Amino acid sequence: MLESALYECPCCGEEVETTVDLSGGDQTYIEDCQVCCRPIKFVLQVHEGEWHLEVFSENE
Repeated sequence: MLESALYECPCCGEEVETTVDLSGGDQTYIEDCQVCCRPIKFVLQVHEGEWHLEVFSENE
């Protein structure tokens, strides 16, 4: 199941929209910011239909 999520880039501070795939359960992955192109670490937690997304600069 795909959901849209807004996050603030930890590198440039811009608000960006992304799509998360909840069907894979908890996930940690790296994607480049759509604005500044720096790598961002995404931590997605899925539990009983609820989900939470955190973002960090790749070095954190």
